[in-house]
Amino acid sequence: MLTVASLSRRQLETRLAGPGLLVQTGAFVSRIRSPIRHVADGIALLYGDYPIHGADGFADFHVGLQYPGGLRRWYQPQVNFDLDGQLPFEPLPEAHAFPMLEWGLNWCISTRAHAYLMIHAAVVERGGLAAILPAPPGSGKSTLCAALVNRGWRLLSDELALFRPEDGLLVPVPRPVSLKNRSIDVIRGYVADAVLSRPVTNTTKGTVAHLKAPADSVARAHETARPAWIVFPKYEAGAATSLTPIPRARAFFRVAENAFNYSHMGACGFATLAGAIEGCASYDFRYSNLDEAMALFAALEAPR
Repeated sequence: MLTVASLSRRQLETRLAGPGLLVQTGAFVSRIRSPIRHVADGIALLYGDYPIHGADGFADFHVGLQYPGGLRRWYQPQVNFDLDGQLPFEPLPEAHAFPMLEWGLNWCISTRAHAYLMIHAAVVERGGLAAILPAPPGSGKSTLCAALVNRGWRLLSDELALFRPEDGLLVPVPRPVSLKNRSIDVIRGYVADAVLSRPVTNTTKGTVAHLKAPADSVARAHETARPAWIVFPKYEAGAATSLTPIPRARAFFRVAENAFNYSHMGACGFATLAGAIEGCASYDFRYSNLDEAMALFAALEAPR
């Protein structure tokens, strides 16, 4: 199958400005349309390894990033994100176009992919076993995820844990890892060959950049993983590295609080989450040193 990297820059821009670029990211195919240079820049830099489909292929999501009409296009230009012709968000400055695409694709999955139980969490895998990292913004989740996937773990997702109800396995959606503020420089210094998008300032999340997903994670996006560890990370400056077991009942409610569609799925959601919790070891994790964090994750033992 062709990949984004097989297209010349002109071919990429022609597809984006015309019928759309059909990109496969794990279980989903998105048709992306946009004439905006920042969008083409981000896709060319970070999506080169991803499979693409023909213009007449099926897509789960039809999205566009377009300039609004009127004079605003020429004076302090803004960008709209549309899904099937609908505008779910307020317009953002043109410079925010690529982060807006990433946020919009996450939103598409989290509001529509109800065949899965969806948790707001990073997911990484090693030896067929997955560590799920649910955490609110500012917890250091994405920094930890970015470091792990550049130290031997496979990226399933930086934002979405997708549990398949029929067997409880995790379905990958590997896309670029979103880094914010100080985390950008931390990962740039920690990962020698890091490929990062241009930092975008003054977003609602501060300064944002995206880290390219490892090529192996993209190539193995069809491989599911079994949940083995649920780790609630928290970065604290100067904190000693610690991993503290927590009871399954407490873990259940904390994961449910991070779910996008637990209530929507009803009994199926309860059974899926209960099965995952039963098969996992659950921990609180505090860290300030990435090397120590990597060593601790490398030493995790599979739960009985």
